[in-house]
Amino acid sequence: MRSPLSRAASMRVLPFVLFMALLALRGAAPEDGAWGFDTRWLYAVQTLIVGTVLVVLWREYGELARQTLPDIRETLLAIGAGVLVFGLWIHLDAPWMTLGSASASFTPLRPDGQIDWLLAAFRVAGAALVVPVMEELFWRSFLMRWIQQPVFESVLPSSVGLRAIVLSTFVFTLAHNLWLAAVLAGLVYALLYWRTGKLWVAVIAHAVTNAMLAGWVLMTGNWQFW
Repeated sequence: MRSPLSRAASMRVLPFVLFMALLALRGAAPEDGAWGFDTRWLYAVQTLIVGTVLVVLWREYGELARQTLPDIRETLLAIGAGVLVFGLWIHLDAPWMTLGSASASFTPLRPDGQIDWLLAAFRVAGAALVVPVMEELFWRSFLMRWIQQPVFESVLPSSVGLRAIVLSTFVFTLAHNLWLAAVLAGLVYALLYWRTGKLWVAVIAHAVTNAMLAGWVLMTGNWQFW
């Protein structure tokens, strides 16, 4: 049976679907050791599998593999945007700004209360390296442009309209429990892509946000943000 999605669409959807399926598995995993192993290591498996898929399919992502990299101004813009989103994320966590709880929380502590740095390293690598690439390929490169025009490969980021930006950001928000922070983050990343035409700018901003959040969580022990 022929896939309803084009090859370009499928290549952007696949890593995201794998990530979400493994996230669901982590969320369903018991914390009492009933599976015979520490299920927190499923995050390392999730990171390695999705990261490997992105590497194998890298040539399919022309806007990352073949496009001109951001210049200094664009890089600074991305870094500044990433810092801004980080600041918003850790402050917009009031009860009314939250929908439910994280589907698979992650606390890399040993029984003695000390941080298991190997577990933490996989969490940081996943959040700061794998997730920004995987999510920006799906949410911005694919979904935002696909809403604008199903044959999305020919859609220039600068030609994407307000409807596509808002709808893709709305769906992005549904994947996060901090809904207000997610709305603003999604809009920032979408506008970076729309304004510069370079997916790398959104990826860098997203990576900066996640890396700063990871460092802050490890320093403060606010594990609920993970």
